[in-house]
Amino acid sequence: MTSDTAPARPSLPRALAEGLVVVLDGGLSNQLEAAGHGLSDELWSARLLAEAPEAIVAAHRAYYEAGASVAITASYQATFEGFAGRGIGPGRAAELMALSVELARRAARETRTERPLWVAASAGPYGAMLADGSEYRGRYGLSVAELERFHRPRLEALAAARPDVFALETVPDTDEAKALLRAVRGLGVPAWLSYSIEGDRTRAGQPLEEAFRLAADAAEIVAVGINCCAPQDADRAVSLAARITGKPVVVYPNSGETWDAGARRWVGRSTFGPERVAGWRAEGARIIGGCCRIGTPAITDVARALSGT
Repeated sequence: MTSDTAPARPSLPRALAEGLVVVLDGGLSNQLEAAGHGLSDELWSARLLAEAPEAIVAAHRAYYEAGASVAITASYQATFEGFAGRGIGPGRAAELMALSVELARRAARETRTERPLWVAASAGPYGAMLADGSEYRGRYGLSVAELERFHRPRLEALAAARPDVFALETVPDTDEAKALLRAVRGLGVPAWLSYSIEGDRTRAGQPLEEAFRLAADAAEIVAVGINCCAPQDADRAVSLAARITGKPVVVYPNSGETWDAGARRWVGRSTFGPERVAGWRAEGARIIGGCCRIGTPAITDVARALSGT
């Protein structure tokens, strides 16, 4: 049966409140690059919103078919400022951001499954727009108010397309987290907040206890956690996020490989595996998937591990 004829799906916050453990997708770039789409552009996958929307639908559908119940949209690097650098005006930019949600919805409609499928509208950090690596450092020299003014218009554009949830993701420091927590207020869309971390600290060096605590009392935040980090760092952070916030935890780390900038290739071996999933779940993770270098086979493994098959 298609998702159009399936029983009405609960909201994602309700599903989490009822104890459902949800499988998240993997890296969107994995699927797009495998299909032959270059992503070295400063807009990254957001460039394909205008140039190859069908490719984005196919990538989302591949993850849904692999077992994911949540697809993250191709809007991580979609900003008014970034589009303006390509001569795309604010009206068209807002249309493209909304389109990112619509494409994921279309993929859900085209997927034959009886399980509920949801769409998470991605909002990456300010540094992703800069495309200079600062998204992994934070500390941009901007105030919380300035960061809030940057994020609010794009969140409004995404909210207009009625996603199930915002993915406020790869957040490198607490200043940006504070800005995002302010920016989502009043938009009528629940959100998860996930930090990019190294060890027991944010990428900017703040203790994770401090970072997670910011979201503990935020009504809009339905899950807190980590992404775009080493799997072993996620192991340690999941229980901390659950204990500090009392909220469901979202976790989607990278493969564990590292990028060799000189050789321009990934090195090392993947340390992401289904054997970690049971531990994350036991510690409070309720949304589980993968980020960079995690493709459909790994998401199928996650889905099987969570279903016990």
